[in-house]
Amino acid sequence: MTKSDLIDVLCETQKVPKGRAEFLVHVVFDSMEASLKRGERIEIRGFGSFEMRTYRPYEGRNPRTGVTVSVRPKRLPFFKVGKDLKERVNAGAASPAVKSTERTRAKRATAPVVDGDGATDGTPAVAVAPVTKTGPVSEDNANSNTSASQTAPTGASRATA
Repeated sequence: MTKSDLIDVLCETQKVPKGRAEFLVHVVFDSMEASLKRGERIEIRGFGSFEMRTYRPYEGRNPRTGVTVSVRPKRLPFFKVGKDLKERVNAGAASPAVKSTERTRAKRATAPVVDGDGATDGTPAVAVAPVTKTGPVSEDNANSNTSASQTAPTGASRATA
């Protein structure tokens, strides 16, 4: 959502003229900016809080050239989400994600198996569980009987980094 979207929503929901809504949004943001410049903390119950964080100077590195660069001390605004907002956002996002996961599983279970010559035999495909272990492969894991490369079905390959 952009500032102009917020102005439009304010116009529609509160039946306020667009000029007045734009003025109100600018007053709120300008007030928040002024408070942060003075070093004050802003707390909006049920939404979150804003505060200024101070960072010391340090020696950084330009990622393109590798040249060492000195970074000056700085103050940056930091937002911490409130508990109520976090819960509301997570509650709203949980149902669509579950539905899409269920649809994906249903598609995998009904997909036809493709033979080596490209023909399908109409039987459902077997879903292969992804390898969940991360990090370097140790010699113990490489020689064990339960390694992913030995249990993978024929024709499947395992990617290595």
